[in-house]
Amino acid sequence: MRTAWLPALGLLVLAPVCAEYLWGYDDSTGHPGTLIGNLIVFSPLYGAPALLIRELARRHGLGWPGILLLAGAFGVVQAAIVDQSMWSTDYREIPYWQDMAAPTYLAPIGLSLYLALSFVGGHVILSIGSPIALVETLTPGRRHDPWLGSVVLWVVAFLYAAACALVMKDAYDTGEATATWGQLVASAVAAVGLVAAAYVVGRRPALIVPGAVPRALLVWGAAFLAMVGWVAIPPTRIGTALVALLALWVAVAFWQWSRRGDWGQPHVLGLASGAVVAAGCFAFLTTPIGSVSDAEKYGHNIALLALMVTLSLWAARRAGPGYRQARA
Repeated sequence: MRTAWLPALGLLVLAPVCAEYLWGYDDSTGHPGTLIGNLIVFSPLYGAPALLIRELARRHGLGWPGILLLAGAFGVVQAAIVDQSMWSTDYREIPYWQDMAAPTYLAPIGLSLYLALSFVGGHVILSIGSPIALVETLTPGRRHDPWLGSVVLWVVAFLYAAACALVMKDAYDTGEATATWGQLVASAVAAVGLVAAAYVVGRRPALIVPGAVPRALLVWGAAFLAMVGWVAIPPTRIGTALVALLALWVAVAFWQWSRRGDWGQPHVLGLASGAVVAAGCFAFLTTPIGSVSDAEKYGHNIALLALMVTLSLWAARRAGPGYRQARA
């Protein structure tokens, strides 16, 4: 069969778990029945684009630079066009939303720099990048192969479009959608630019340069600390500038390491695992909206953190020394 059903289904579920459930911020936190039911929308909304991005990258030889740039395009579309949360100063009556948006809000363009950086970066790391890295590490035999046949690929695209339409309709019906036509057009142009950049940058030959690469465990630790630093820095103007500098430093450092000969799948896994485990740890400090008891909240946090640790350890066994030269 041309379709690799197990990894495809795994990514379809893992992407929304990392994007939404891991943080434990919603009123569904600690309610297993609601969480499972919400996958009817969240799997097409997050899992479908993760599958599409992975398929495009692997079919066209874009590698990880292409995957991450395509993930950035998805982040812009999701936060600026679909749910339009990036433009909001009071989203879903979340009590701490204004504290995040107000300090860096630019009134002339109606945009909070902190929200833009946080949402797009979060989608790149947690919604797309980390789930793809984890599932691909668990399937070493088909890591660089397409998983979906042509018909299934179109079905996945249709499911994503339907989920986007549903979320947008709900946003307009509830009054959460506040973006102007100018903001929507600018967002679409930015997303198209990121897609174009993915094909330009992703198709360049990956030239190997001399130099040492940290051990995979040290890469995991660096990703863990960077993720904790990112979410722990307050959303002030100075804090936002520090987050931007941290993101730039991480991107440059890992780009340089990934071009060296000893970089392999264990290091890719270290980046993904460090990020999701850090998010799972920090989620213990999140205050869910709605009526969520302490038992429900902390039970949810423990279960999701355990899931991330278990997947990471399982993937580490699958990555192994034998796959050190499996370059992204």
